[in-house]
Amino acid sequence: MNKGLYVVMGVAGSGKSLVGSSLARALGVDFLEGDDFHTAQSIAKMAAGVPLTDDDRAGWLQTLSLRLRTAEEAGSGVVIACSALKRPYRDILREGAPDTHFVFLRGARKLIAKRLADRPEHFMRASMLDSQFATLEEPSPDENAWVYDIRRPPEEIVNDLVNRVSL
Repeated sequence: MNKGLYVVMGVAGSGKSLVGSSLARALGVDFLEGDDFHTAQSIAKMAAGVPLTDDDRAGWLQTLSLRLRTAEEAGSGVVIACSALKRPYRDILREGAPDTHFVFLRGARKLIAKRLADRPEHFMRASMLDSQFATLEEPSPDENAWVYDIRRPPEEIVNDLVNRVSL
């Protein structure tokens, strides 16, 4: 099976961590939670309800890009959960490993707001959702992202992805 390099992307609350970790287990590769690579300052900023700027995200994206390149060079594969909301962010990630596949978890604001409200312990508050959607640039056709509606059960999405990469 092709282990590959995958970034599961979308706004906060779209299911990136659940789908990404399940996909990594199914493929037998490492899973990296992109949020774990934010600086303490960025996490504090988001927890305070202040959206991150492109400058805030720059080092974080470079770190994740390096992780993709390292996995590619090792031939080990990796799945990373990362919002990757703008094309320039995805371009930075692709700099590390051009063959990275993006999995875009698309969902309605109302459903995602409910999900965020159901996880009060997370630093990303429901109040930040508007800024996430305002920043979001859905992948364009030339990015060849795989798009999934988050109303589908996560296990169904993962099964489809596993079948897709097994070809």
